[in-house]
Amino acid sequence: MQKTFADKLISFYRTLEFKEDLPKGIDIMNPYQEKSIMEMTALFAKRFYNDTSERISVFGINPGRFGSGLTGITFTDPVRMEKECGIENNLRKKQELSSVFIYDMINRFGGPEKFYKKFFLSAVSPLGFLKNGKNLNYYDNKALETLVTPFIIESIRKSFSIGCSSGIIICLGEGKNYTFLTRLNEKYGFYEKIIPLAHPRFIMQYRLKKKEEYIIRYLEVLNDSLNFVSLPG
Repeated sequence: MQKTFADKLISFYRTLEFKEDLPKGIDIMNPYQEKSIMEMTALFAKRFYNDTSERISVFGINPGRFGSGLTGITFTDPVRMEKECGIENNLRKKQELSSVFIYDMINRFGGPEKFYKKFFLSAVSPLGFLKNGKNLNYYDNKALETLVTPFIIESIRKSFSIGCSSGIIICLGEGKNYTFLTRLNEKYGFYEKIIPLAHPRFIMQYRLKKKEEYIIRYLEVLNDSLNFVSLPG
């Protein structure tokens, strides 16, 4: 029997590991080593990815403490995991700004089932990093960026074997995240096209009054990307 997107994704997360020694003061955040989080991740995968269809990658930067650091699913805080995705959990129901924006956008798209049928929400680095107990982007420390680059390359390659399209990727983060991904793509030719969008955290923290405009832009890009890779919308 052919393995589903969910089967391959669960296997990917269960074996996800960063083996290099990190720069002093920086810690790895691997939620998939926690049994309860891995169980929640598997439930999510079976609910939304339990088929063999190809999906378009939508990549953020790296996991944060209050989103996928808690639930295992990118931009999905415990509130959205339960309320929007239907997966009950005993985690503290604290909202995360990026998750609020993403699920407002997903609901405008047609809801989680429709969205996840076509898109895979993850991050350029599928594991997160902490410095002094706070979120650290992989590109905010040059030594870390250099160290994590081979891990990112390997993770992108594995995403294709899971069932992600190599035709197009949507990059959340128009600055350093987009620059890094573009540089990698120029060298390795992973994708035919990369489309950048403003990062949800940036929108919610600095452009909240224009949130509706950003949601409309997201929806335009999602639909255009479906047409680009010839997936039905």
